[in-house]
This record gives sequence, structure tokens and C-alpha cells, in this order.
Amino acid sequence: MMELWKNRLIGCTLAGLLGMGAAFGSLPIHRAEAGGVLVDVLGTAIAGTMYRDKVMGVYKTYNNTDKGRQEWFEQMKKEEGVVEDEYLNNRLDTIMGNVVAGIGAVDPTVYKKPYNYFISPNDDANAYCTIGHNVNVYRGIFTLFPTDDEIAVVIGHELGHGQKDHPIQGVKKSLNAAVLAEMANAATGGIAGGAISQLYTYTRNVHLSKPMEWEADNLSFDYITHTNYNPGATAAVWQRFLEKYGDMNVRWSDHPTCTERRENYVKKLNAWSNKHVDNKDGVVYVNKKEFITPSASGSMSSKERSYFVMGNLAAVYHNNKTAPEAYASGDTVMMGEQPIMTCTGDDPSPAEVAAKLNKIK
Repeated sequence: MMELWKNRLIGCTLAGLLGMGAAFGSLPIHRAEAGGVLVDVLGTAIAGTMYRDKVMGVYKTYNNTDKGRQEWFEQMKKEEGVVEDEYLNNRLDTIMGNVVAGIGAVDPTVYKKPYNYFISPNDDANAYCTIGHNVNVYRGIFTLFPTDDEIAVVIGHELGHGQKDHPIQGVKKSLNAAVLAEMANAATGGIAGGAISQLYTYTRNVHLSKPMEWEADNLSFDYITHTNYNPGATAAVWQRFLEKYGDMNVRWSDHPTCTERRENYVKKLNAWSNKHVDNKDGVVYVNKKEFITPSASGSMSSKERSYFVMGNLAAVYHNNKTAPEAYASGDTVMMGEQPIMTCTGDDPSPAEVAAKLNKIK
């Protein structure tokens, strides 16, 4: 049923596009009727290739030009709605600024095509980047995640898609298969109004490939490690998703599972720490010796919290040739100027934690 719906949507979308009077120039339809048949097989193939190229030309205009990008952004807000909450928008402004700065440290091209973004009133925990570096952040993200560090990881992932132009690549890949199959229907569709709305609806339902998802995950790690956010949040995000939704590849087969993504980040954190820090099922290890299993705290489970502890320790070993002495400062265990964990709940005392860390550091 879903595949049938997608095929119908593609036909409707292309009918509107190929006959439209677009803001960037019309795309005329040429018909060749013979013996009551609209087009023969060869004609369909040739027309399909031609129209596919014209379709992509319009998409590229929306993706690459300032005017097109802004029109697409306004269409997004019209379709999805906008949350005007000042507190949430200020948080998102700060997160976006920090993540973009992190991207800029490894990929200065981020400043050539600035991102547009907004919060929509959707209570699902999601966000997406579409063509033209336009980003929709669902309000539900702020409900699911207790820290800006975790939200920054999600934003980093979406901007990773944008930096590699994954959205328009996904559209192109889907059109290559869809245009030929639906050309006869599209050619008889006539002129339909609201072409950008149809284009947006079609693009909104294009899924990216699993390799693109992995690339965006890995880019997010690179970006986050060039900010002041805790890099352990990369793994913590997927632990929270796992606890909330289970391994989501059952619903999205084109995505890796939450467990796979979490463990990918654990491996990255281990490598980033110069192999000094590891995490095995929520237990933090330092120099291959068991360090601590943090207690649950507030809405954060023991496992989710363990990845934040891992991230802080990884930063110590990444930034120092020799690990500084651990010590207690109030309720917080420190190593030099780096906080490691704030003891709470059933955690051992800060002094006990610091003493154990000094034995194995």
C-alpha cells in the first residue's frame, strides 16, 4: 500500500511540475500521438530522460540560488507551521551557532550557503534538512532530550546531510527510477497549480540511503568534537532513542539501528581518547580497568549517563599527553579543569570516585 501511494504521489508531482509555469521558467510538454497511443516505448524513455533532467534543473534552482532557497524555506514554514516560543528559539539559535562553528573548523564551506531553520509544532522527536540548506526542527526534540549537548548531536547529523548535499542526491536517485515509470501519466496531467507544494511534498517523503545516514553520523562526531559540547552525547542520543523507541530499523530499514549507531560512537570515542576510555553496556572503563557504572539521575538512565562520563574522560585523554590528577570539587569529580561527573543518587562519594580514578588513570 505504501509503495502504491508513493507511485501515485510521484505521478501527481511530476504532472504538476512538467506542466507548470514555474517561478524559474515553464517546462513545456511535447506530446506525440499516433494510433491512439500517447507515446511508444522508445519515446517514453527519451521523454523520461529529458523530463528528469528538467525536473532536476528546477530542484537545483531551489537548492543552489538564494531566491530559490528562500522560497523553499517559506514553503516549509507554510506546510509545517512555526513555533514562536522565544525560549526554544533562543536555545536553537545558540545550538545552531555552536554547531556551525564546529563545522567551520573542519569545513569552511558551511559559511558559503548559510542554513535556514525553524521549529515546527510537531511533537515527534525528529528534525530534517531538506534541499537548499533548510532545516526543520520538531518541537518534540526539546521534550525528549534533557541536554543541549544531545540536541546539538541531532543538529550536527542534519547539517552533515546538508554539507554533503544528501537531500538533492536522494531526490535525484528517486526520480531516476520514478520518471520513466510515470511519464505517460505525468504527460497527460495538464497544468496543476501549486507546483512548489507538490515538489515539497514529494521531497519530504524521499528517504536517504543507509550510507548517507552513516556519513551524517560520522560528520556529526567531527563537528561536535570541535565544540564545547560533551562528545559522549553522540552515544547518549542513541541510548535514549533505544530506551524510548527500541531499535528503530524495524520502521526505517534505510537507517542503521539505534544500537549500531550508539556502538559506532563508542568506538569513535575510544579512538578519540587514544584508546584510554571505553564503555561496555553502560560500564565505563579507563585503561581497560573498570571505573564506574553511574547511577540513574532524573530522567537520565544509568547507561545514558555513562556515555556523558565517557565523553568527559575521552576529552581529558584527547587533550593531554599525561592525564592530570583527579580530585573532588564539591559534588563534582575533576581532572585538571575538566569535569568528569557530578556524583548524585547512588553514586559513590566524589572523593571515592577520584581516588579510584587516580589508581587507574
